[in-house]
Amino acid sequence: MTLPLASTAYPARQVPRLGVAAEVRAVRVVHQLDGIESEVHPADLLAVGHQLWDAWRHHPRFTAHEVILGLDAGGILPTVALAMATATPYKLAWKLDLDLPDKRVFHERHARRTDVFVYGHLQGREVLIVDDEVTSGRTAASLVNVLATAGATVTGVVCLVEETSGGGRSLLEGLGVACCALTSI
Repeated sequence: MTLPLASTAYPARQVPRLGVAAEVRAVRVVHQLDGIESEVHPADLLAVGHQLWDAWRHHPRFTAHEVILGLDAGGILPTVALAMATATPYKLAWKLDLDLPDKRVFHERHARRTDVFVYGHLQGREVLIVDDEVTSGRTAASLVNVLATAGATVTGVVCLVEETSGGGRSLLEGLGVACCALTSI
């Protein structure tokens, strides 16, 4: 499977979730990189990383970063893809509470497991946040706030898909953080 060029919107769509509780989102965004509907070839993973990098470096509010920080579950693959494309080190925020130093916690209220943890010393670092999608922006905004209290500077939020109905871009921009997406639905 070949992904479209950076100038073409990244293919994504919403699919109804079955058997979920009322407080859980009723839809899931499905896209080529998640491996749900079709296999993902390693070359496609790298191609998406290059698409993300091209979109971010051409964004009007582009700011350089030192480290990429991806979000547990959906953000792992786009984070690795972007890190590979840019030769930039990455870290991941996990829904695992571990006995490690420099632990920060934030909450993803709409998820089944709400606590998300960031580990390691980030003071003085320029951090680019990566996730698969931004909808309400609350998860990314919570992470922005946690990183600010840790002394880090968030250079932006990059995602594969922006679900525009949730107002996430406005929330992030209100915090002074640019949001860059490959496609919007």
